Amino acid sequence: EVQLQASGGGLVQAGGSLRLSCAASGFIFDDYAIGWFRQAPGKEREGLVCISDSNGSAYYEDSVKGRFTISRDKAKRTVYLQMNSLKPEDTAVYYCAADGYPFCSWPQNGDYMGQGTQVTVSS
Repeated sequence: EVQLQASGGGLVQAGGSLRLSCAASGFIFDDYAIGWFRQAPGKEREGLVCISDSNGSAYYEDSVKGRFTISRDKAKRTVYLQMNSLKPEDTAVYYCAADGYPFCSWPQNGDYMGQGTQVTVSS
């Protein structure tokens, strides 16, 4: 069973940073592209970033380019999302998601999605 556990959310002031973690289990880590989605109150869920395992390529949604960085640690079976220069509009529940193939489709499909972690950015 594919399991994805996001953590690391919290309350931060505008301009601050957070690092989210996504612990993966139940599948061959190298065989899945993994990314992050978010959903703000009253808005649809949106894909933010995806990292392929096939070649490590990453894809970013325009609003987070230059501020967010995704990385993956094979040994720890964990994907990270470093978020810098946070803005109040980044406030949302953040979800990690995996697709059942090692390269990212863009936008990401999000075949498997775990429980989210709340990020709140105060102005």
